[in-house]
Parts: sequence; structure tokens; C-alpha cells
Amino acid sequence: MDIKLNYINGEWVPAISGKTRDIINPANEEVIAKTAEGGTDDVSLAIAAAKEAFYGKGEWRRKNVQERSDIILKIADAMEARREELAITDTLDNGKPLREAYGDIDDAIHCFRYYAGMIKAPYGGAYDVNDGFGQMHSYTVHEPVGVCGMITPWNYPLLMAVWKIAPALSAGNSIVFKPSSTTPLSAVILFEILDQVGIPKGTVNLVMGSGGTVGQEIAESMDVDMVTFTGSTEVGQEIARAAVGNLKKVGLELGGKSPNIIFADADFEGAVEWAMIGIFFNQGEVCSAGSRIIIEESLKDKFVARLAERANAMTLGNGMFDPDMGPLVSKDHMEKVLNYIETAKAEGAHCVCGGYRYTEGDCAKGYFVRPTIFDNCTQDTTIVKEEVFGPVVTIQTFKTEEEAITLANDTIYGLAGAVFTTDGARALRVVKEIRAGITWINCYNPTFNEAPWGGYKMSGYGRELGIHGLEEYQEIKQININLTPGKLGWYEER
Repeated sequence: MDIKLNYINGEWVPAISGKTRDIINPANEEVIAKTAEGGTDDVSLAIAAAKEAFYGKGEWRRKNVQERSDIILKIADAMEARREELAITDTLDNGKPLREAYGDIDDAIHCFRYYAGMIKAPYGGAYDVNDGFGQMHSYTVHEPVGVCGMITPWNYPLLMAVWKIAPALSAGNSIVFKPSSTTPLSAVILFEILDQVGIPKGTVNLVMGSGGTVGQEIAESMDVDMVTFTGSTEVGQEIARAAVGNLKKVGLELGGKSPNIIFADADFEGAVEWAMIGIFFNQGEVCSAGSRIIIEESLKDKFVARLAERANAMTLGNGMFDPDMGPLVSKDHMEKVLNYIETAKAEGAHCVCGGYRYTEGDCAKGYFVRPTIFDNCTQDTTIVKEEVFGPVVTIQTFKTEEEAITLANDTIYGLAGAVFTTDGARALRVVKEIRAGITWINCYNPTFNEAPWGGYKMSGYGRELGIHGLEEYQEIKQININLTPGKLGWYEER
């Protein structure tokens, strides 16, 4: 079996240590690939290459926006040509159903094309200023940050990579990228494409390995100008602490425990369908998952019965055969989710459906967990407070709008939330009160390249996507011009 190598300074290279890692198909525990297992020495080489490419040669950052845009579009075209390969790779690596993987690839392609156009749009500003120093003109320009370290999770292997790489490259930065050690294979294909389209040597670098080694080295390095991370809040806190050394820019998109508020007047079947998508899409391994259903008391019994009926009918299986839901990403993660389920049962929550590992038929060797619904949950129930990151949803009830808002905001997280009601005024009123960075009305989970993505509170800071996603990878420089050289204004007259 060929070993997937790191990509450093324009070359495909093994880990300096010679170590490798087996990549496992979570549907059947088969080894599907071996990858180089990078360490601190590999990261140091990658950072040095990125630093020289940016500060030394400066070839990529000095390209005009049309040149950069043309190459970014070539990346999108090359990804489209390998669309099937990328989708199959993410399904084999992550476990998600193939149709969902195709959706991720399409979103990633569109993301590159979006930023290829965005960098040619107007930006910056000019300002009227006082003339105390003579006649002055002040304006701003946006410049690339420099060397950007990027660390991505396993739940959307290619898409999360592109959310970071597309705007960072478009802005003119150099990159050191670390994919999840669990799901790195589509990143290797992406870097094959970056190598082919003419990105200057050293501008993009791929180092595979563990977060505790590769990720930590990226976060601590004094030669990295920015680090961006998507993943758990606990790891995000470690990265923020590690980044203090040179006060590098930090972008964090972290955990969530997002409320899905459903009023009794909501479109019933529509609310059920969106609740299903909100929690069971991508096996529930979604940072913005609607994992807390907060429902008006009078509708609860009918809604839970229908939701359980739908959940029990879901098919589980190998993602290549496009079931309703695939396996969880790894054995360790499956055991973590199952532990949360057993804890909820012990704490008195009522398991309406699911709640166990599924091993029937072809699922015998995979990491499958049946879609799980817990009723009779309180704010003290562990799975109400902590992010499970799996196909597990809690049910809580409310009587008044104010009570619904209080329950929704009683969390350390603030990534996402939704409101379902046919009362438009109430929908707007409630959604404005939800302390979260991403909210939906009468739907759950739609995401757009044009709109910013990110959270409040312990769900992180910074934004991805949209113009804000580009600005994350830029510095803003103020330039002041004296239009009357030789005159010192008030200083001259003192």
C-alpha cells in the first residue's frame, strides 16, 4: 500500500521520523490508506518554507488579483474534474453517506470560485480628516497576514479545509495546513491539485500528524503569523494559549450545543423534517447540530412521537451505499457517544428511541449508533450541557416565549440556533434574543459562502465565509498622505 506523503516546499516527502499512520474505514474497520505521520521537525520545515515563500520570494503575495483569481479558478476546475474521487474519498474516510459527500465537494468548489471573485471586489476606504497637520488624505488597504497555520476537524474533511484555504490563498498568504489525522485523505488530493495549478513553491504546505504534536507546534511557532482552528472548545483554548508567544492572529470555530425552538403553531411536518436534518445529518457530527429541541409543551407528545417514528425508520450502513446515516468516524468517538448515552439514562432521562450501538448485517464491524432521542431532560442533564457530537437529541419543554429564550441561552456555547413558528413577528423577536452567531427561522443548517459563519461565547471567535472570511486572513493598513509637503500645520505655528 502506497504511503500518502506530506507536501513541503513543493515536494512530496515522508515524515522525517519515517512513522506512518493507518487510516481506517469506519464502516468496516478496513485499512484504506497509510499516511506520513509528521512531527515537530516536519512542521519546522513547512513553516520555514512558508516563511521564505511569503517574506523572501514573495511571489504569490505580489501577484495581482487577476493572476491570483485565475489560479484560484483553476483549482475549482481541477476539483470539479476529480469530484467523484473526492466524494468517494471523504465517504470512505469519514463514513458519511455518499450524497452528503458530493454536497460537501460541490460547496468546496463553489467556495474557491466565490473567493476568486471576491478578491476583485472593491474594498478598503478613504477618510475625510482634519487639517491640523496640513491638508491630509487618509485611506486603508488590506494586505495578507503572512504565514497562516490551519488545523481542521474530521467531520467535513475537504470542506473545512477549503473554508480556510480558499480565502487565505485568495488574500495572498502562505499556508501550513494540518488536516485531522483521522480523515486526511481528501486533503492529499487537494494538495495534488494545488501542486498542479501553479502555486509557487513553499506557498502551500501539508503536514499530517497528531494535533498534540503538529497542531501544537503550529500554534506555538513564533514564525506563524496566524493560526485558525475548527474543533472542540477544549482544544481551541489550548491553541489560544499557545498562540500568545508572538500574539499571532487567532480564529476559532468551536463547539456548540445549539437550541432548536419549536412553537405549537409551527408547520408540523416541516418542523419534524428540519429537526431530523438538524441532528441526524452527517451522523450528528456537526458543530452547529440542533442537539437541544426546546418545544412548546402542548405540542411535545405529538412531536416526539413523530420524530421517533422517523428516527426508527432511518437506515444505517456503509456510506458508499447511500443509507440515511453512516457510521461515526472512529471507534474512540463511538465509545464517547455511547458513554454519553449511558450517562443520560443513569441521570433519569427517558430514551425514546435508539441509544445503542447498531451491529446488524453489514454494520457488524462498523461504528454505528442508532438515532437517539431523550425526553424528560433538565438543564442539569449532562447531554443537555455538553456537546455529544453524535446522533443524540434532547427534548425540553416551555410554556412561554420568555421561558424558551431562557432555556436556549442557558449554555456556555453560542454557535447556532433556530426558531420554528408561523408568527413572523415572534420569529424575529425570538431569534434576535438567541445569543448565537448563526440562526435560522423555519429551517435548520443551510450554509452559504456569501454569509459569515462563527459563534458567540465559548463557540469561538472570528468568522469564516463571506467578506468577513476573507478579512480574517488580511491585515488592515492605514496610509496617510500630506498633500501640502513642507507645511507642519499647528506644530509649525506653535
